Amino acid sequence: MSPLVLETPVARRPWPGTTNGGPPPPPPPRGDGGGGGGEPGPRPLLDNVVLGTLVLIGAEIMLFAGLVSAFWVLRLAAPVWPPPLQPRLPVGVTGANTLVLLASSLAVGAGVRALQRGDRRRAVRRLRLGAALGALFLLVQGSEWARLVHFGLTVHSGVYGATFYTLIGAHALHVLAALVWLGLTGLAVARGRLTARRPGPLRACALYWHFVVALWPVLYVSVYLL
Repeated sequence: MSPLVLETPVARRPWPGTTNGGPPPPPPPRGDGGGGGGEPGPRPLLDNVVLGTLVLIGAEIMLFAGLVSAFWVLRLAAPVWPPPLQPRLPVGVTGANTLVLLASSLAVGAGVRALQRGDRRRAVRRLRLGAALGALFLLVQGSEWARLVHFGLTVHSGVYGATFYTLIGAHALHVLAALVWLGLTGLAVARGRLTARRPGPLRACALYWHFVVALWPVLYVSVYLL
């Protein structure tokens, strides 16, 4: 009868990354909001909607640079500017209207800061004020254009009328588009769809509004004053 041999257990070395030879521990949770909790990951410097708005503003700058350049080429080529027998532009009223548009930019900026602080009611009030001032700017401009047409300045009044309505009208269309965008964004803020944690769409809208506001003094000085 063969002797009984007792085998002593051999200590097994654990695999790297395991505990006592067991399965590896689960990976740490990712901060992408995909489940499992954890700390949120770092937010990007620019939201996609803000980056897209910056690209749009770059294209708009090129557009208005071309329009302003064409205006100055035609103006410098004219022997007399403005031509005789043409009505003069309302410098004083338009100057006061410029202050209205600048005030709307301040109101919209205050609305963005209020939303970032979590004060939704104040943000809605400031955005509504900015939209109201922008609408007032368009109403005043429209009334002045109606008076100019009544006095004989139309698109068909030569280069003077054509360049005026093309350049100033293009800006008015951009203000109107920005006003619609601002109204829809303000409605989203009022309904709680945009919050301090998701301010990107409002920041993009405000950025475009600031652009159309900053563009107007350049046009006012070039067309009305110089």
